[in-house]
Amino acid sequence: MRFAGASQPKNGVRLKPDPTWVAVVLAPLIVLALLLARPSLDGTWENHPAHFWLVLGAAAVATALGWSVYVAARRRRDARLVLISLAFIASTGFLGLHALATPGVLLDGPNAGFELATPIGLLVAGAFAAASTLELEPGRARMVVRSANGALVVLAAIMAAWAVVSLAELPPLDGPLGAERLDGWQIALAALGICLYALAAFGFLRLYRRRPERFVFAFALAFVLLAEAMVVIAWARNWQLSWWEWHVLMLGAFVVIAAAARSEWHEERFSALYLDETLAGAKDVSILFADLAGYTSFAEQRRPEEVAAMLNAYFGELIPMLERVGGDVHQITGDELMVVFGGDDDPDHAARAARAALLLQRAAERVAGDHEDWPRFRVGVSTGEVHAGVVGAALGHRKHGFVGDVVNTTARLQSEAPVGGVLIGEETLARLGSRAVVEPVSPRRVKGKAEPLRAYVLHRVERPGG
Repeated sequence: MRFAGASQPKNGVRLKPDPTWVAVVLAPLIVLALLLARPSLDGTWENHPAHFWLVLGAAAVATALGWSVYVAARRRRDARLVLISLAFIASTGFLGLHALATPGVLLDGPNAGFELATPIGLLVAGAFAAASTLELEPGRARMVVRSANGALVVLAAIMAAWAVVSLAELPPLDGPLGAERLDGWQIALAALGICLYALAAFGFLRLYRRRPERFVFAFALAFVLLAEAMVVIAWARNWQLSWWEWHVLMLGAFVVIAAAARSEWHEERFSALYLDETLAGAKDVSILFADLAGYTSFAEQRRPEEVAAMLNAYFGELIPMLERVGGDVHQITGDELMVVFGGDDDPDHAARAARAALLLQRAAERVAGDHEDWPRFRVGVSTGEVHAGVVGAALGHRKHGFVGDVVNTTARLQSEAPVGGVLIGEETLARLGSRAVVEPVSPRRVKGKAEPLRAYVLHRVERPGG
């Protein structure tokens, strides 16, 4: 899908936006005005299956978007993505409730709770969408990321409570609303929603001025469409063509974002939306490298399927374990793993990385079991400052990378580590302090290092209090 106005910059020059997007934005409002001005055109089409599947389809698209953005948000610890994912998830839940409100699905007739579910859901989503446009300072951004799981639980509880109260017809959602009361509710909700989505659209257009990426433009366009859907909600009458229009606008907004996401490079698909801090900046981290000693000769002497079975056995156990203990499995290249621990919200990342390295070796030995011919891992861990950010954006093949001497040092430590052991650097040992039980090794001269590399074989890391 091509998005008008969303041309990519070439040779550092910002391309002039294509004005045809204005027609796309104005068309729904023109259609609404015509239908309201000529009631004879605003015919009635009461098709329950069409309503059910249209709303459920919108919920399905929003679900896929919400989950994929949430996974990326947790992996990159990006507050903007957290807020965007919550917007999609809020839409998903309430859209699902509205779909179930279709007569003949759960209920025989109209119900206030289910009728108001969509405008309520879009309003909550609008609040998250508007908040996502803020360039949060690091402290508040970390607070948003830490609160993500709790916010999900609260959202789920609200949606479950709404469903229970609606089905049980408890006050204030006891029974269908009269036309006048329903109109009053919808106008009030629509007015708030229009303001929130207008703020969201304006915020993403401002972001687009700094980052002229079609994905950013797609979000601005989608939020404009959702603002227009709220306008239609305020004026439309049930089952008339104008009423169907806001359903189509809502689905269209989610499809615009989904199509834009699908066209992005799969690695760092959402990087155009990252906060500036996530996109590029210095970070204090601990890096773990693990590599199989003797892998080349093993692969040379075995059939490819045997080699693949060995790697799958190792990585199938090790990768989930490393993620459970807080590691970001950044890269898998052949038989080599690169795992990153840390960031500003994890001051004790050196200890976390060191313990993970020891766990990795124990788990690998357990996986290998009686396969004495399988190669074993060597592991290196180093700590310090890296430049973290998205690389390759100008080429379209985006990847989140870590650049700095710490990365090179970790690779050298791994290559010098004993088979089945863990070798850590000086800075990692300094961060561990008296908790580390180590054995110093003689300084090593390694490629790319002017000075000999001081390193220590790690035996264990004591827990606080012994």
